[in-house]
Amino acid sequence: MDNIVIYVHGNGGSADEAEHYKPFFLDSEVIGFDYRSQTPWEAKEEFFTFFAEKREQFKHITLIANSIGVYFSLSALDKTLVDNAFFISPVVDMENLICKMMQWSNVTERELAEKREIATNFGETLSWDYLCYVRKNPILWNVPTRILYGEHDNLTSVETISSFAKRHHANLTVMLGGEHWFHTEKQMEFLDNWIKT
Repeated sequence: MDNIVIYVHGNGGSADEAEHYKPFFLDSEVIGFDYRSQTPWEAKEEFFTFFAEKREQFKHITLIANSIGVYFSLSALDKTLVDNAFFISPVVDMENLICKMMQWSNVTERELAEKREIATNFGETLSWDYLCYVRKNPILWNVPTRILYGEHDNLTSVETISSFAKRHHANLTVMLGGEHWFHTEKQMEFLDNWIKT
């Protein structure tokens, strides 16, 4: 088989979710990437190594990535390793998201710089090193990409996703009433129709 589809899950997800996409890519091997990275600098190494190995085995690689899995993919991959991509509820501006989480937790940049790490009451740990890395390593993406975005995504604003799509010539589909996590029957039906077209 010449084609492979690699699914990269979001936070709390699993590589097993790749099973859902098998019926849509009958001419391809479809696998989930069970990555361990927690930061973009870890992803840069882990994702690059994994995709480079697959590139030696397959002529064509399609990436399907979800949420934070998108950000890690954006941080580590390029057109030498991926031929086309589907992004679902992507995190595309990590600096913006970290600043938003700092606002939610009433944490200033100065506080974060002094303490280095601050746990939030919504389960995430804010990290000064993470924020600095994100600022020093802007995203450069040159892969043909389609994006599915939920109108009520609480992590990424419509302005942010529209700006990313325009800058990177990506095709953007917005599900009215959709959320960050596509999981209801109606949302999954919308997702399935989107990926099929």
